[in-house]
Amino acid sequence: MPELPEVEAVCQKLNEARIIGKRIVSVRFQRPGIALPQVASEIEAAVEGRIVRRIERRAKNVLLYLSGGLVLRVHLRMTGNLIVVPDVRFGPANARASFEFSGHQALIFEDARALGRIHLHTTSELRRLLAPLGPEPLSAEFTFEWLREAAAQSRKPAKLFLMDQNSLAGLGNIYAAEALFHAGVNPAKPMNRLREAKIQRLHRSIVRVLNDAVQSACKAYSGPAQFSEAEVFSCFVYDREGDPCLVCRRKVRRIRQGGRSTYYCPGCQT
Repeated sequence: MPELPEVEAVCQKLNEARIIGKRIVSVRFQRPGIALPQVASEIEAAVEGRIVRRIERRAKNVLLYLSGGLVLRVHLRMTGNLIVVPDVRFGPANARASFEFSGHQALIFEDARALGRIHLHTTSELRRLLAPLGPEPLSAEFTFEWLREAAAQSRKPAKLFLMDQNSLAGLGNIYAAEALFHAGVNPAKPMNRLREAKIQRLHRSIVRVLNDAVQSACKAYSGPAQFSEAEVFSCFVYDREGDPCLVCRRKVRRIRQGGRSTYYCPGCQT
């Protein structure tokens, strides 16, 4: 599933495609169900004729701000991706929604498993919808002081705390596991039992891991789980159950937390 670095890569690639300032002349939802509980035909009518003003990421959402105070919110889910093609008539077979500009150029939402979602909001609706989200881990708001205070108020295991979008926005399973490894934090340890030195290390690790992953994803990402040889982000624990730790050589373990697999090194993470 695309996580923060991959969603950030999608946004950066869309901005590089230079569709900002272009008018959407036609909209078609090939899979109307991706708009539920909204109505696809109503989104088509509302978006047609709007100009793309800016493209941003918030948590794992891609936000396309349009003229007239409307925002398309795209959640990629498991296999979703957004691409710009030179001619909508020759788009991918798994296109689920198409936003056509003049000259047939188009923004395509492709999604092999059709699990992604596209919704339309006013800017005020979007603000209320995203208000519960925690700070962005790569923003100026995410400071060591903020993490220390939040940790002191939470009894959640460290891994579940990091993946709670109301605690910290956008951090997913892979990068939470990697950040905890580099900080030497056991994923099952309650946040309010972490010493200040460990919290400092965790803060630095989150920022470093995500920055490295974003740089790598922007070079190599072409779609969900699709990376070219330019991908340079290496996992130390994620998906390495039974393999020797790259630092201490003890075997990497896997436990279940919140219905997801957590990978960690019992030697390095205490």
